[in-house]
Amino acid sequence: MPLLDKSTDLAEAIGRIGDGARIMIGGFGVPGTPFTLIAELVRHGPKNLTIIKNDANEPGMGVDWLLGAGMVSRLITSHVGLNGNAVRMMNAGEIEVEFVAQGILAERIRTAGAGLKGFVSDIGIGTLLAEGKQRVEMDGATYLIEPALEADFALVHAARADTFGNLAYAATARNFNPLMAMAANCTIAEAEVIVGTGGIDPDMVHTPAPFVDHLVALPEKLMEVYGVVHR
Repeated sequence: MPLLDKSTDLAEAIGRIGDGARIMIGGFGVPGTPFTLIAELVRHGPKNLTIIKNDANEPGMGVDWLLGAGMVSRLITSHVGLNGNAVRMMNAGEIEVEFVAQGILAERIRTAGAGLKGFVSDIGIGTLLAEGKQRVEMDGATYLIEPALEADFALVHAARADTFGNLAYAATARNFNPLMAMAANCTIAEAEVIVGTGGIDPDMVHTPAPFVDHLVALPEKLMEVYGVVHR
């Protein structure tokens, strides 16, 4: 029996995202950021979004497109320092920003993907990052309970994919993408190269197909239009 072909038109895939959605966006700076999916999200135009990403990209790219379009109400991130627009909007109260230490952010996402509700950590004790968090005593020490972080959608970028949705990432693009693909109710992946099922060595699959719902081809002409080099 042939396996499902998850190839989906770009507009059709992103068109599933509505107002108020909670969206994880992969990437660490430029590598692994799904710029084509973000650009289509801007064109689609849902409002009041919660964006979960390690960073806010730099001015004029990625998350900054969403901020400039007034589509983001909340940003959950490790830092915004490379994007002056995000800093300005945060200081002006135009967006709410929740800062999460990078390792904690990754683990909160991974925990959600593993089907758990949270984990305990001593990171942030005695700092602003601990304010408002539930605490627990264990072995004579105080720990914070860090809740799992889930999303309605995850947008990820892969170097290679097969039509069933197995994904392989290039180099540092193997950062938040695999974790986010597991932690969202619906994962939409863009891929630079799409091959037939079986065209990726199983040992090179970084995100197995069951975690991917829709697969969007990334033609070379689109990469040229957006002026993005992922690798």
